[in-house]
Amino acid sequence: MASLTQASIRAAELRKLLNKAGHAYYVLDSPVMEDAIYDSLYKELLDLERQHPAIISSDSPSQRLGGLPAKDFKSSKHRIPLLSLDNAFNLLELKAWHSRIHKLLESDQSIKRRDRYLEMVGELKIDGNALALSYSEGVLTKAATRGDGSEGEEITANVRTIPSIPLCLQIKNPPPWLEVRGEAFIPNTSFAAINKDRDLKGENQFANPRNACAGTLRQLDPKVVASRNLDFFAYSVHLPREWINQSNSLSNPKEQWEALKWLQKVGFKVNPNNELLKSVDEVERFFEKWESKRQKLPYETDGVVIKLNDFSQQQEAGFTQKAPRWAIALKYPAEEAPSKLIKLTYQIGRTGVVTPVAEFEPVALAGTSVSRATLHNANRLVAIDLHSGDTIVVRKAGEIIPEVVRVLKELRPINAKPLELPEYCPECQTKLSRSDTEAATRCMNTSCPAILRGALRHWVSKSALNVEGLGSKLITQLVEQGLVKSIANIYELNAERLAKLERMGIKSAKKLIIALTESKKQSWSRQLYGLGIQHVGEANAKALAKAFPSVNELAEKACQSPELTKPIYGIGDEIANSLKNWFSNPINQKLITDLKRVGFSLEATEEERKIIDEQINKGESLAHGKIFVITGTLSSFSRNEAKTLIENAGGKVTSSISANTTFLIAGEKAGNKLKKAIALNIKILNEFELKQLLST
Repeated sequence: MASLTQASIRAAELRKLLNKAGHAYYVLDSPVMEDAIYDSLYKELLDLERQHPAIISSDSPSQRLGGLPAKDFKSSKHRIPLLSLDNAFNLLELKAWHSRIHKLLESDQSIKRRDRYLEMVGELKIDGNALALSYSEGVLTKAATRGDGSEGEEITANVRTIPSIPLCLQIKNPPPWLEVRGEAFIPNTSFAAINKDRDLKGENQFANPRNACAGTLRQLDPKVVASRNLDFFAYSVHLPREWINQSNSLSNPKEQWEALKWLQKVGFKVNPNNELLKSVDEVERFFEKWESKRQKLPYETDGVVIKLNDFSQQQEAGFTQKAPRWAIALKYPAEEAPSKLIKLTYQIGRTGVVTPVAEFEPVALAGTSVSRATLHNANRLVAIDLHSGDTIVVRKAGEIIPEVVRVLKELRPINAKPLELPEYCPECQTKLSRSDTEAATRCMNTSCPAILRGALRHWVSKSALNVEGLGSKLITQLVEQGLVKSIANIYELNAERLAKLERMGIKSAKKLIIALTESKKQSWSRQLYGLGIQHVGEANAKALAKAFPSVNELAEKACQSPELTKPIYGIGDEIANSLKNWFSNPINQKLITDLKRVGFSLEATEEERKIIDEQINKGESLAHGKIFVITGTLSSFSRNEAKTLIENAGGKVTSSISANTTFLIAGEKAGNKLKKAIALNIKILNEFELKQLLST
């Protein structure tokens, strides 16, 4: 636990930053911080205040409900407060909420005796903007934003342009007044179109659909609002208690589940993915089901909302100062989170590139604990202005690789020192070099232990020679003890020498020797890829191996006639120059000689040459020259098998979606790549359609 002094200083920093973010969001309507970041920092502040109540001050965000309404719009007081919800960030917190509700209501015997005690409704938490709609005698008379919960901004003219919001209720003898709450949002396809249009106009793009929705609702010209295709889901209704529908076609709802049906009957759009839930176990299944399925929705959602179904139970549970006790928002793991930087380290890759790596206090991101993230290069260090002790924002790029997004400079310690790349290689102390044509900083010493370790890891990797049993720790031992000084050296090791290494016995050593021997049978394209030539990836290695069936042919053309490599699909000036430089280097020429000496042919086998001839005779397939991206789980074959089939047909498989992508192959549990492909109008194929394409 932090001392009172430390807690007081940190709390003051957090209050200042959170109040600034709250003002930007509620008053200026120009968000400067993602919800997940705000939630995490706000939770840190609450924890500090719970541990040290003496540091709580009147200006703390924890002491007020929300922000002030914006001055550019007419203020509007809500008839019914539009409160925010408390959050749960995992299933344990959900169960704790459910336990509190159970204890709160168990004293009321009339409620406890009901058959459907503590029944709940699960709803998707739409990532948009809450609206309060007011109807008088069935006609929409006012629409307002949340504001501070009790008072918002009137934006009726703009809301009238949203087609899913009825201007007049579809009901005879409507109630004298009606209050409806719901979420305005921008569908993903509309969001992509808006940003594309702003980009063409030279305007800044919106960070996410929620920000785009907020900015749209505050447009002074309703025509602009109408052009952006906003949508709306209603989720709660408030009626006069004494109202009775004279036609008897609708009764005053007594439950949330009835309320959702009631809203649909009078003309509102209600999210179709709601469920009636009878236990915490059912809530858990509902939550987990939508964690994967939400990626296929045409709008953004960051969690689920759980409410007590029975309105009398809701009334009994009541409210805290800022939120109803009878509802909670259960959020999915954050894609971004703040953390405190511990130190900056440096990695040297197989090509000598020096990559700065931030090491920070562990944070939960997309369901995993993360404590390290790349900073790419010196330019990135300068761009984010990283200092020692900074509080940084981290995210998982493409849902996989952690990266530092930005620095929260408001939380920077006094006298913090700026961080930069070292002048000399941390491994071999060679002075680092950087050319004017690229951002990378490199160690140019080919004997650098870090470069050798990287080259070995690449050579034995699954996509290259696929040598099982030769992991990073063993490679480090081999290099540090001077047993291996090149890739070829690992094939000169014997089981007796390997068995003497740490965590290696004779049995493991013999298995490794067998694996090394078997790796000599790998295809020529895998051997070429394993050499680690800069810019030559798996697809390019296969294309080059197909065009030049031996290392001698490729080396000759690369050095003497590099222009002959360029007509090959995927090969341009950059790769052609890289091939020429690599094969012209005497150290690499010696490596080729040594690999042949230890048993590598470095050329296509007779069977490989036969397949190449058959493909040439068959002619080009519909996949030839096309760019593919694979996402989700495939049932007929693995991703690597699909990749091989595509590349054998002349296609190229990349890892990320772009405007140049031709096809997205979507399997089960497809993620954000599917949403991006839809937004970019990229053709999406399932497994059956892929097989058809490859067979033509």
